Amino acid sequence: MTDKVINKAVYDELKDAAGAEFVVELVTAFLEEAPGMFAEIDTALAAGDADGFRRAAHSLKSNAQVFGADALATQARALELMETAQNTPEVRELVTQLEAEFERTADALKGLQNG
Repeated sequence: MTDKVINKAVYDELKDAAGAEFVVELVTAFLEEAPGMFAEIDTALAAGDADGFRRAAHSLKSNAQVFGADALATQARALELMETAQNTPEVRELVTQLEAEFERTADALKGLQNG
């Protein structure tokens, strides 16, 4: 499953460049900070704050790219590039899908750290 969620070549390149211990710190920080990014997305949607919505989606995308979480990055990018940030059922569904992909990504990253 990890290979489908995390681009192992990107992850391994990061480990080679930054060192395994530092990557553990980066992953830990990402896993701790991501719920706050999702909270920012929710808050921005509720307030109709398109800029805040895009910033939070951009942060998720950028972090996902660092680890090779390509599907997560792609979904976050789609939100980042939305023209509006209205709290519609369609946008809520995209956020729900992003949250599910984050959970898959978090599990895969934890697996790489423990394996």
